[in-house]
Amino acid sequence: MICYGQAVLDLADELVDAYADVFSAPPWNESEETIRQFATRLQADARRRGFRTAFAQSSTGIDGFATGWITPASFPKNRAYGQVAAQLGAVRVKELLTGALEIDELAVRPHARGRGTGRDLLTEITADAPDRRAWLLTSRLAVDTVATYRRLGWHEVPARPGTETGVLVFLSPEHPNR
Repeated sequence: MICYGQAVLDLADELVDAYADVFSAPPWNESEETIRQFATRLQADARRRGFRTAFAQSSTGIDGFATGWITPASFPKNRAYGQVAAQLGAVRVKELLTGALEIDELAVRPHARGRGTGRDLLTEITADAPDRRAWLLTSRLAVDTVATYRRLGWHEVPARPGTETGVLVFLSPEHPNR
């Protein structure tokens, strides 16, 4: 199921609970403070252009979710954006990422893994991506996550020589510039 804009805030408590379940475990090891920051970020993110959340539910609640929005033409500098800009350079950032659907979070609870939940969430959230352009980033240290994206057909954007960081950028399988 997909929610757009502020409608996702009705699910905020459940999304934060799922986020904590997924990201407090290795390799992420998010702290309680970082989890609280996600809850705060969600309030602001819901107002972003093109914001949407795809989520999977079962009788136990939310099994997983993905959030995303349209990356602004003025590429942000906070969070990991600086690393992305340094790795790709301004031309590739503009060509590949700005105006595209940016997947900010993908979280699948441990009990729902291995059933296609992550694949289904990515398919659903990217279904109406502008010009089929979607992207995400993840940690190089999240080996299983990186392998999953590759297995699902996402394409890693190589960093410019000498600019590699702990962040990897992936383009969706349908991204025209992959």
